[in-house]
Amino acid sequence: MAEEENEASARPELTPEEQARRDAALAQIVQLGDPVLRTTAAEITVFDDELMSFAAHMVALMDDAIGVGLAAPQVGRPIRMFVYREDGDGPARAIINPVIEPITEVLETEDEGCLSLVGLYMPVERPAAVRLRGKDAAGRDVDERLDGFTARIVQHENDHLDGVLILERTTPEWRRAALKALQSGEPMIRPDGATAEGEGPAGAGDPSASAEPAADRA
Repeated sequence: MAEEENEASARPELTPEEQARRDAALAQIVQLGDPVLRTTAAEITVFDDELMSFAAHMVALMDDAIGVGLAAPQVGRPIRMFVYREDGDGPARAIINPVIEPITEVLETEDEGCLSLVGLYMPVERPAAVRLRGKDAAGRDVDERLDGFTARIVQHENDHLDGVLILERTTPEWRRAALKALQSGEPMIRPDGATAEGEGPAGAGDPSASAEPAADRA
């Protein structure tokens, strides 16, 4: 998931080195159209050094892509694992075989985007707080309450493990606008008529380096 700007406030421009790392990372992240993104991921049964190494690799890719979360299917491995940074810029964590349950009836709508849908974002409604259970990469149990931006990140990533994208979570109007941009290769025109920030689906200039809310860096 990539973090998306809600406002036109300026985000820091990437240095040439940062842009090169981001481009290289995005080249390793599968995009819409790859069947792995529509696959239900398999449960993980072996916790070993290879799994820990893969988790570290995913964190590095997430960071280089300027992301806040990344699911294993997004790098071509349909296994039930994702990584994320708490609050978007906190410690990195890997979660294996996650189970997520809403623990509130309060729903919040924020703009989300996705590292597998570069340049696009759309509003998504999700529970404001969840219980996250699973294991870490070493096989230790995880059971905690999450809310706010972190809760949104893990819900977005968990969707990837079930082959669900934000295209299915947004409104029909936003879905049509996103698909039109994908088909045309032009910048996304929002349903309200405004042009979305960023270069469009084929570029790497989507507004994903902001520390402001709403999720678009996964």
